[in-house]
Amino acid sequence: MNDNILDIALKKGMNGEGLSLIEARELARLPMSAIYGLLAVTDKVTRRHKGTEVNICSIVNAKSGLCKEDCSFCSQSVKYSTNVTAYPMAATNVIVEAARSAVAGGAREFSIVTSGTRIEKESDVAALVETLKTMKEQVAMERCASLGIVSRDVLTRLKDAGLESYHHNLETSRSFFPKICTTHVYDDDVMAVAEAKALGLHVCCGGVFGLGEAWEDRIELASTLRELDVDSIPVNFLNPRPGTPLEGAAHLTPLVCLKIIALMRLMLPLKDIVVCGGRNVNLRDLQPLIFAAGANGMMTGNYLTTPGRAVSEDMRMLVDLGLTPRGL
Repeated sequence: MNDNILDIALKKGMNGEGLSLIEARELARLPMSAIYGLLAVTDKVTRRHKGTEVNICSIVNAKSGLCKEDCSFCSQSVKYSTNVTAYPMAATNVIVEAARSAVAGGAREFSIVTSGTRIEKESDVAALVETLKTMKEQVAMERCASLGIVSRDVLTRLKDAGLESYHHNLETSRSFFPKICTTHVYDDDVMAVAEAKALGLHVCCGGVFGLGEAWEDRIELASTLRELDVDSIPVNFLNPRPGTPLEGAAHLTPLVCLKIIALMRLMLPLKDIVVCGGRNVNLRDLQPLIFAAGANGMMTGNYLTTPGRAVSEDMRMLVDLGLTPRGL
């Protein structure tokens, strides 16, 4: 039966259909001893639809800490004692300079990320409008933002100023979400994604894995992302933060991470799969295999509150693998 599901995965992946829920569950039941057979399938599917170009993105933590949400994995929540550095909205010149550095490092997409449920202060919105206009004039890269559950009016203003992509993660499945966040409901996040899609923005939406969720939750999340027809799927792996409820979590191994990427690729074969936070600490020496597993993108540089791997090391990894950064 294992060989049969791999045959089905290859056929449905290559034709762009993707696995059904029943088939995805069968794939999830594959033993870890089958991982390299699985990667042989995902590598073919990824190259069929995405070639050998890798989408490189980078972020700036433009507003840090003081978040009133209680997401159990996040060190920026005021609910937990994490000693994270907190600061208000960064100035335009600071963000633009970070964007320039990202371009120099090979990134084609740059995201302005802010903490909190949403950006709602007029001063913050006005600052972002100015920043996006300046970026559009001065930096040749795709402009993205991750600002929480913002209104259609704010999104429209930002799009008019030059915003091209919007990032908003669902984090996990609808079923598991109440176990990691109680300060807002899942439908708020779904609506934020739908609003961004309705405005014609390129939408990045994925989750964090290793929170204690089951494979069924991972499948459910992938199914929801398929229903929402998101464009790009950020795959984050939990890097447990001291002071958070999940500081002692240890649910991932490098092979489990690769299998999660493979599941996303085979359920959503035509979408961009971008490996982001937690890559270094969870995949360790197996980081190059993310591309065989189905990724066609990765975040480089530092993350929100933790350092990333040197950009030069990531670029050298791509060269060694025969892959090239995707251009604008």
